Amino acid sequence: MSDGLYAAQQGLAAVQERLGGFENTVGDISGTVDVLEKLRNTDRELLQKYSKVFFLNEHYAPSRLAQMEEQYIYDEDRPEKILAEVRPYLEDLLGEAQDNGVDLYVRSAYRSFEEQKALKSGYTVTYGAGTANAFSADQGYSEHQLGTTLDLSASRNESLVDSFDKTETFAWLTKNAYKYGFILSYPKSNGYYVYEPWHWRFVGVKLATYLHKKEKNFYDLEQREIDEYLVDLFD
Repeated sequence: MSDGLYAAQQGLAAVQERLGGFENTVGDISGTVDVLEKLRNTDRELLQKYSKVFFLNEHYAPSRLAQMEEQYIYDEDRPEKILAEVRPYLEDLLGEAQDNGVDLYVRSAYRSFEEQKALKSGYTVTYGAGTANAFSADQGYSEHQLGTTLDLSASRNESLVDSFDKTETFAWLTKNAYKYGFILSYPKSNGYYVYEPWHWRFVGVKLATYLHKKEKNFYDLEQREIDEYLVDLFD
């Protein structure tokens, strides 16, 4: 091989190597842009820790709410709504429960700032401030205002009581809810409210799966660790 041909081949190899590196760099940049775009279009409030930690003001409302099907609602005369992006996950959860012969109804979903204020005021009058604070959030601190949170029951005749955790419905939720992105917000011995086996929040399949497998609770994580899952919230 002549020196000239060898030099040309070496030069071509060097150019190809540089082009390959450039393509990789472009790919990395494109991937980063995609991530930033997803984050820009995802409401960061949806994975914040509320419940006496962060505050949602009276002007906050989910970007788009969707009404649930009547067959899954506790009170068929009172429509319930949830964040539109969460609805497909919830429908899959409720449909799978039904297919497994498990009765599951949504007793309460999205509540506005004013609705939570009225609810908390009623509890305070009935039970006193101390007792009400143990089981009900002040307006602005309720996960329900996010439009991603549900109170669930096993029948249309059931109150929100601890004995819900003795039902087949609760056992099924404990085993399966994470597959659809839902987690139990206030398990036993949590530091925020009384034990609420009926209260489930959508945090995305990836984070819910992590919490389930590691047997961790959402509110035990640092907020910065939770925030890492925001980009995958609806994946």
